[in-house]
Amino acid sequence: MTTTETEIVEMPQLAAQWAKIRGRLQAEVGEVEYRTWLRQMTLAGLDGDEITVTLPTRFLRDWVSTRYSDRLRALWQAENPTVRRVDVRVGTAASPSPPPVETLSAPRERLREPVPPASIEPPRPGRTEAAPSPAGWPDDRSEPRSDLAAPLDPRFTFEGFVVGKPNEFAYACARRVAERPSSPGFNPLFLYGGVGLGKTHLMHAIAWELTDRTSSPVSVAYMSAEKFMYRFIAAIRSQSTMEFKENLRSVDVLMIDDLQFLIGKDNTQEEFFHTFNYLVEAGKQIVVSADKSPSDLNGLEHRLRTRLGCGMVADLHSTTYELRISILEAKAARAGVDVPVKVLEFLAHKITSNVRELEGALNRLVAHANLFGRPVTLEATHEVLHDILKAHDRRVTIEEIQKKVAEHYSIRLTDMSSARRARAVARPRQVAMFLAKQLTSRSLPEIGRKFGNRDHTTVMHAVSRVTELMERDGTFAEDVELLRRLLES
Repeated sequence: MTTTETEIVEMPQLAAQWAKIRGRLQAEVGEVEYRTWLRQMTLAGLDGDEITVTLPTRFLRDWVSTRYSDRLRALWQAENPTVRRVDVRVGTAASPSPPPVETLSAPRERLREPVPPASIEPPRPGRTEAAPSPAGWPDDRSEPRSDLAAPLDPRFTFEGFVVGKPNEFAYACARRVAERPSSPGFNPLFLYGGVGLGKTHLMHAIAWELTDRTSSPVSVAYMSAEKFMYRFIAAIRSQSTMEFKENLRSVDVLMIDDLQFLIGKDNTQEEFFHTFNYLVEAGKQIVVSADKSPSDLNGLEHRLRTRLGCGMVADLHSTTYELRISILEAKAARAGVDVPVKVLEFLAHKITSNVRELEGALNRLVAHANLFGRPVTLEATHEVLHDILKAHDRRVTIEEIQKKVAEHYSIRLTDMSSARRARAVARPRQVAMFLAKQLTSRSLPEIGRKFGNRDHTTVMHAVSRVTELMERDGTFAEDVELLRRLLES
């Protein structure tokens, strides 16, 4: 019997063994790790006692060979005692065997690429193999739905979202909608918060969860408010508004990001309002995000704000120190990079306003260390991130805080340093002291001097009192949080 005839006889049996091995690997390492590193493995064939497995890139080949080759050999020997060696190569096989568990048409598989250890962020989607999209999900190659939704970022999944006290409620609401769309009380779901706090991440995570379903497929359209407006205007110009309406109203879930962009766009608001009503009445799910709560989105029509607030409204608060540490640790672990605890603590203390900026700083620091072959140290952090650290040292001034708080509570600026103790003046003054402690690097005595030469104990009392009120009174907490965002923007 020739070699070719032997391969023809053995390949079906090998393919069945390979399917079992892939299934065991996925069960052992978990879905996320399997998809990231092992999904693209392909069985090339058996030569004597050596099995050959291929991967599409040298990087993946090196990673899998270093970390998984022993386990692969053990699994192969359990299935086929004749196998003694496993050779991991770069290349593709003529007749690859399909994964035993995954659905090849799932959009995340088409977009996801492995995270290289030298980078915090993986490559952007759109360069890997094109696979058919599930029903209702726009494909890059298909019409007319290709212009209906924006692509999803493969990093933004529920597994990659770091949960802490400031965002746990929003996370729980997003999970609920992803598991049971159009649940009573959760339609619409309105997520709001400052820049870089995770609104877009949660929206992408909901879309991934819904479109990854193997049963009862759900059609999802995710886009920014800007894209919604652009498509609506384009439909008017091309006299295809009916087609635009029908496409948009045929989805099961409509997700609009950064709704505040529609402020002042009356005609687009009108169209969104009617689309919103149609979908909700039809039992379809709406998910919206913005930088403020519905009631604070001045410039949106009152009837639209009312409808947006009738479902579930979830706020993502500014990150705490503990949450920032958790985020940094998760990002460093995912990248396979050892970052000293002192460096993580320093970054968490210094960069407090924006998670994206925090991640960007870590990404830059790690990239610099890898490029120059130097360890990540506190000294290197100061050197590499000097411009970011300098910008944060320049943060808001106490004078700016006093002016903004006085305007917000409609009191005179001079009341900030006056001796008046009426509650209508004292409470805003305490809020200003609290924000001065949170947003500036000034000491307590320095803050006290800016408020009419008050003692540092007065500032301590103000900070304690405002913190206590924020924990007890949700409306007051939102008020203070809004002021913080306005000052940091």
